Amino acid sequence: MSKYVYLTSNPEALVASMLPPDAFGLYLSTGTKKRNKGQAVFFEVDLEKITSFIDVKSLNSRCVQKEDGSPKSSVYLSVYKVLEMVPLSALKSLYLTTDHGLVLELMKAEYDRSREPKNELHLYQELCPVTPMVASSLAPSVFMKKLTDGSIPISLPKLFFVELKLGELAVNPLGGSAENLPYPNIGHLRDCLEIIRGEYEKHMKTVNRFFRGELLYRTIASGFYVGAKDEIIYYPFPKMKDLEKLNYNFFRAI
Repeated sequence: MSKYVYLTSNPEALVASMLPPDAFGLYLSTGTKKRNKGQAVFFEVDLEKITSFIDVKSLNSRCVQKEDGSPKSSVYLSVYKVLEMVPLSALKSLYLTTDHGLVLELMKAEYDRSREPKNELHLYQELCPVTPMVASSLAPSVFMKKLTDGSIPISLPKLFFVELKLGELAVNPLGGSAENLPYPNIGHLRDCLEIIRGEYEKHMKTVNRFFRGELLYRTIASGFYVGAKDEIIYYPFPKMKDLEKLNYNFFRAI
């Protein structure tokens, strides 16, 4: 059987498995007895590009078929600074699962910085290695660079985050409609956005310090981003009408 390596974002871990991505996503979300339930977000990792810093011998000896011939579901390789350790070039597709184990594959796409919106506010949910929700006046590539280039006291070696929808609040925080935004405490979100818009020097403000590990997939805007400094990998999230055609079961589940 083939061996796969995955980088999970919550919790942050590097995991070997004999399960292909769809089966691994089902396993993460529901467990082996179908008594567990929860979302999962994970990358497939190119094993050939990480052999220099993992124990390949241990992987091969532990990630083997069970006595009954069934595949090994998971073997943990690392649980500390995993995103920092894995080269960006080793990241393959990104996978999202519903809490019932339906899996959506997101593939890399070239990111065009010139098409980033001007004079709009943004809402980002950081996913790894830290997890606050942050309102910002910075476009995704600028936000990435700001938090990873060491130019501010709080800096990260790499960052994985998703952009969330703001609708009319992106240009009119106080007066714009929030009718289709299912975020808790909309009043607080409006205040954070208005503070950023009104203060020239303030480009980011924490909206929520705690992430409970559940994304409302229908609130995803442009997609997911992972990178450091000027290097950015982009995983676009399809529009709802396209998602319905691409993966109808996943669409119905969210």
